[in-house]
Amino acid sequence: MADVVYASTRTEFGKGASRRLRAAGRTPAVVYGFGEAPAHIHFDAHDIFLEVRGNANALIKIDLDGKEQLALVKDVQRNPLSRIIEHIDLLRVKADQKVEVEVPVVVEGEPLGAAIATVDLLNVLLMAPATAIPEAITINVEGAEDGTIIRLADVEFPANVEAMEDPDTTVVTIAIPTVEELPAAEEATEEAAEEPAAAEEEAAE
Repeated sequence: MADVVYASTRTEFGKGASRRLRAAGRTPAVVYGFGEAPAHIHFDAHDIFLEVRGNANALIKIDLDGKEQLALVKDVQRNPLSRIIEHIDLLRVKADQKVEVEVPVVVEGEPLGAAIATVDLLNVLLMAPATAIPEAITINVEGAEDGTIIRLADVEFPANVEAMEDPDTTVVTIAIPTVEELPAAEEATEEAAEEPAAAEEEAAE
């Protein structure tokens, strides 16, 4: 279940107010959805960082003035240089609600022989329970042979989770890499010898 993160209501707005909040160790955020007016809030920067790190679809329980609300992280804005979180967008959700999320694809295992696994679909769009969003979809390629193609229809998803994309979409391809043939040693030697000669002729002209 989601962890509780305490929040306070924002009373000042604008870039200057946001900078002051961040300087005081707070992270500005907005919560929207369910037809309600957006709520402008702020969190302790360290607390909210711990909740969202490494999880693009983090579910948190916001405690605002003693009232709790489940919310799904929809966007995290970071400073491009310091990587400090500057602002977070959150969507109000209910515990029994299904939500649409993008989840990364992860490959585990080793294909057979010289074959390698190429991930063709980096993220898959899912419909999943708000309280049971998988952090990743793991594809096991252990022992897979050259020429194997794994499509969405072949993937086993967790209970109550379904893909929102075409079942024929290729997720992972198993293939032996092709290597371009290099020129024969004699041809390479002849080409190397011809280059200085050509350069001397150009200089003479």
